[in-house]
Amino acid sequence: MPPRGAVDGKAAATGPPNQTLYCTNLPDKLRKYDLRLSLYALFSTYGPVLDVVAMKTNKMRGQAHIVFKDVQASTQALRALQGFDFFGREMKIVYAKGQSNVIAKLRGTYIAPAVAEGMVVSTDLQKSIFSGPPGALPPKPGVNGAHGVKRPRDEESDEEEAPMEEDSDVPMEASSDED
Repeated sequence: MPPRGAVDGKAAATGPPNQTLYCTNLPDKLRKYDLRLSLYALFSTYGPVLDVVAMKTNKMRGQAHIVFKDVQASTQALRALQGFDFFGREMKIVYAKGQSNVIAKLRGTYIAPAVAEGMVVSTDLQKSIFSGPPGALPPKPGVNGAHGVKRPRDEESDEEEAPMEEDSDVPMEASSDED
């Protein structure tokens, strides 16, 4: 008799218990939406499922991550569904190696991935604003006088009103241009 969590007589390398399960040997002929929906329906019977991540890239084809709310639900699902015949293929399930981003966001420990080297992280204006002392403003652009010059206002008095045509005997509803 194979040990608990083993498939085909080989012990499964499950790693430490985790809220996220890593499933392999999934059918890759299903549409991504259908695969995610089917996995959600199957795994949600063992506890609250927070997220199902299934991608159709060549590297991630036939694989998915299922994120549970707690470790007990993920453990129960792993034990019950190990080797389950899912659309004609035997599912292989192990605990995920790392923590899911969904769990990290819920705990408040999420750290965004680092930006690749060579990409611009911030502009010069942002650097001048954030690297300066508090309350300091960046220098104004266009010192040559072309930008930011206020034009003088034409002399007008506020007492004059715009003339209105009040001599018309036609009511407003009848004078519309939409005939």
